[in-house]
Amino acid sequence: MKKSLIVILIGLLVACSGPVRKTPPNIILIFIDDMGWSDWSCFGNTDARTPNIDQMAAEGIAFEQFYVNSPICSPSRVAISTGMYPQRYGITSYLAHHKTNKERGIEDWLDPAAPMLARSLSEAGYMCGHFGKWHMGGQRDVDQAPPITEYGFDESLTNFEGMGPKLLPLTMDPEWEEPRKLWEDAERLGPYTWMQRSKITGGFINAAMEFIKKAESADKPFYVNIWPDDVHSPFFPPVKLWGEGKRELYLSVLEEMDRQMATLFEYLRSHEELHKNTLVLICSDNGPELGAGRADGLKGYKTHLYEGGIRSPLIVWGPGLISTEREGFRNKESVFAAIDLTPSLLTITGANIPAHISYDGEVVSETLLGNSNTSREKPIYWSRPPDRKSYYGFENLPDLAVREGKWKLLCDYDGGRPMLFDVVSDPGETMDLYTQQSEISHELIRKTLDWWQSVKK
Repeated sequence: MKKSLIVILIGLLVACSGPVRKTPPNIILIFIDDMGWSDWSCFGNTDARTPNIDQMAAEGIAFEQFYVNSPICSPSRVAISTGMYPQRYGITSYLAHHKTNKERGIEDWLDPAAPMLARSLSEAGYMCGHFGKWHMGGQRDVDQAPPITEYGFDESLTNFEGMGPKLLPLTMDPEWEEPRKLWEDAERLGPYTWMQRSKITGGFINAAMEFIKKAESADKPFYVNIWPDDVHSPFFPPVKLWGEGKRELYLSVLEEMDRQMATLFEYLRSHEELHKNTLVLICSDNGPELGAGRADGLKGYKTHLYEGGIRSPLIVWGPGLISTEREGFRNKESVFAAIDLTPSLLTITGANIPAHISYDGEVVSETLLGNSNTSREKPIYWSRPPDRKSYYGFENLPDLAVREGKWKLLCDYDGGRPMLFDVVSDPGETMDLYTQQSEISHELIRKTLDWWQSVKK
């Protein structure tokens, strides 16, 4: 009788206390600059080693058919930050000076009213920090751009392409007697700190880790962007690792970036709460610069709508969140894009999806966590940077592209010069099937032109 009474009392206490609160997962998004699809050694690079990133892949999931939504910097960053096609905000190439932006027909900065992932997570109780390159408005002569903290972030530290505190690069060549300042005119907008370019990824990581510790002390979940300048040119690895030629310098920078990231990865592994409740996503903002990084087996480079310009490696790590059966899994099937990350991460964290927003991205959270191999349902669309009609030896480049299922179509703004590829069997886009698959081609042209009319400003 006494035992029964005790059981009843315990049950009442549990009922009164309500469900046990589950801490929302922490999110870290590492967005590398100008890195090719095959530049990590776990994606095929035999010229350099990236053991720390490789270990994240061995403990997580590596995705082979992930896309960014532009082959160039600024619009790619808009897409991953908002879950929307960047064309909707008038950002279709990299942001520069007022005059250059006007000539390209693009805005000077991202509208702060855009549906930022950071703002939605902040409203859900997250501490949000941005550390690294921003490039969605500010600097050069665009001094009126909003600070990064207007986009939902509590703290920021950026390079010269953003508004707010800055970490600026000192460069050093073996033949120089002392370091030199890169982008010296960035000093006019502070506060700023100068740091060796070869160590600057570590500088952003250290700042991010201090922010993470603040969130831990406040007992709050965190969302952190770590967007390094690496591996964008100009290439300034540590002098002792200097190489001969562009490719060798690039590889030295790549390996040094991987070494500096180890500090963060080891910190996450060594703290139980972080290890079991943090999701890390690592990818590149676009394809590689010609002669530096590589996308072996894929056609094209940065600024191109060919696979080499828009397909990015993606690693998702989260030992306490990802299906244990999928540790070290290589997902070769799932097709999705950077615009899908915002609604997916909001779903994973349990944050509210804004009621007034209809994202271009789709929820692929089960795929990210290894519970499914499904792809997004709708096609993925791209437009060429307006200032890059001919680039890196490619003349008269196509203006638009679409991926639906196994099919990839490229054409001009009027639908002319179409090319159709089966990028599952032909990822190098070597065999044009337009004439053999005319019905599919015409349907994809129609969809692509309709999309273009719906998003362009």
